[in-house]
Amino acid sequence: MDIRNIAIIAHVDHGKTTLTDALMRQTGAVAEGISMDSNALEQERGITIYSKNASITYKGTKINIVDTPGHVDFGSEVERVLRSIDSVLLVVDSQEGPMPQTRFVLKKSLELELKPIVVINKIDKKTADPNRCVEQVLELFFELGANEQQANFPIVYASGREGIAKKNLSDESHDLTPLLDTILEYVPIASHASSELPLKLQPFNLGYDNFLGRLAISRVYQGTVRPGQSVFVKKPNGDTRTGKLTKIFTFSGLQKQETNAAMPGDIVMVAGLPDIDIGETVTTDMNEQPLPAIAVDAPTLTLNVFVNNSPFAGREGVYVTSRQIRERLKREREVNVGLHIDFSQSDACVVSGRGELHIAILLEIMRREGYEMQVSQPHVIMREIDGVVCEPFEQVVVDAPVEYQGVVIEKLSMRGFILQNMHPTDRTVRLTFEGPTRGLLGYRTMFIIDTKGEGILSQRFVGFRPYIGEIKKRAVGSMVSMATGKTLGYALANLQLRGMLYVGAGVEVYKGMVIGNTLKSTREMRVNPMKGKEMSNVRTPLGDEAIVLTPAYELTIERGLEVMAEDEYLEITPKSVRLRKPHTIPLQQGYAW
Repeated sequence: MDIRNIAIIAHVDHGKTTLTDALMRQTGAVAEGISMDSNALEQERGITIYSKNASITYKGTKINIVDTPGHVDFGSEVERVLRSIDSVLLVVDSQEGPMPQTRFVLKKSLELELKPIVVINKIDKKTADPNRCVEQVLELFFELGANEQQANFPIVYASGREGIAKKNLSDESHDLTPLLDTILEYVPIASHASSELPLKLQPFNLGYDNFLGRLAISRVYQGTVRPGQSVFVKKPNGDTRTGKLTKIFTFSGLQKQETNAAMPGDIVMVAGLPDIDIGETVTTDMNEQPLPAIAVDAPTLTLNVFVNNSPFAGREGVYVTSRQIRERLKREREVNVGLHIDFSQSDACVVSGRGELHIAILLEIMRREGYEMQVSQPHVIMREIDGVVCEPFEQVVVDAPVEYQGVVIEKLSMRGFILQNMHPTDRTVRLTFEGPTRGLLGYRTMFIIDTKGEGILSQRFVGFRPYIGEIKKRAVGSMVSMATGKTLGYALANLQLRGMLYVGAGVEVYKGMVIGNTLKSTREMRVNPMKGKEMSNVRTPLGDEAIVLTPAYELTIERGLEVMAEDEYLEITPKSVRLRKPHTIPLQQGYAW
């Protein structure tokens, strides 16, 4: 059976997973209602977080499909996958056109000399403009330096939700057969190498099994892989060690199936190499040269993870000790290659990732598993390049109603961003900025408020550039509780006049906990949210006026990482997310409203 290997790449929410699900359903690989995004967090958020492998069979050909994340924070997943496949389906929303992550993933695929198949998706949208989208994609190809063969890409028009595809917009279609035929026509056959040659495979992703240990998801480049083989594991620098394969799995639909042999070109999962790493070469011949290394961009953001020592510590968590947190982070480091974790400090673990969402997803998974911890404010990672201190920069693309463009430009300019392009349409405008990554920390919530929830902000990492100096970002102060107990509506009704509250009435708080922010001052304000109404015999018309509380701005991990100040910790437990000061506040130093 011939084998074709493809990856589906796109900007977030352009329909990669929906299209992949439709392909698998129509080829009988999965039943109705089964999705690639099986993780609970992925289903809740509607985004792909982890790249996943699947396979379908069409006209006697096995097509291995790798679904990749579209969010910029998980770009390291895409970089690794592209080294293991032979072509990509570049999915572009027919209304939005190419977005920042579209540029990122396309640039990576062109650098590897892959020939993309462009899928103009969501043609069923009322506001879709497929012809304009094709022109924008072609411009992007030339802008990124595509050669003549790459720029002469095949185009398929599709609707993943409807499960249809067309080679021409005027064609009639009832399924995705045109897309499948295009894959067979343009994607090179992967199973052309000889199975008699010495084995040569390279891991591009990692998995973990409680019984088998670390698993390596790999592309077989030549030879045949079998259980029980004694192999040599070569690093890109030539260092060699020995090992033995215990089990081999291939993919059928979304399921992995144990097999006795896998041929060249196939994508497999191998067990038995506990120290295997991304980009190493596994071979049966000591004299084989290692395959080129798989490079992954370095992290741009870092924070410290501590043991939770707040007054409410240990109430909700199952795993609360430093040893338990470190063991969990070590397991995460086994499979999450884009994450760097430093265990050298005695009181904290330094976790570095590609962005706030990348780290927030890890913290959310840990809290759902029963872990309790606290983290410091995230900071960008500086580098020294040619003797110059440099910081990470981002390209930001904003789609917002025209009436909000002024406030967006003003706020981003204050944070060190420079407006590069402005493309107005009938009712919206697309603004393109470039600026330091640290300028975006804490901005997303402000952006949602400024655009009344109608704006879309996308970003992509563009590299390290010289440090531009201090940026004034925080325009609010913290409202800190000076007592421990349950909050009262009467006290909160007065406090909400001073700023935004993170807690509602009847919530347990402790001394030193941040319960809101102050909008008119950047100074810290210490308050008593337990203060009740004093009783008296005086009757007035307004004496029993009803208390009306504005709904609290409930903290999530992402919100907490955005709004926290430099001298605060974010306390994360299985049931709660709280902001706190790391010190105890003496009562006599505080004041109430």
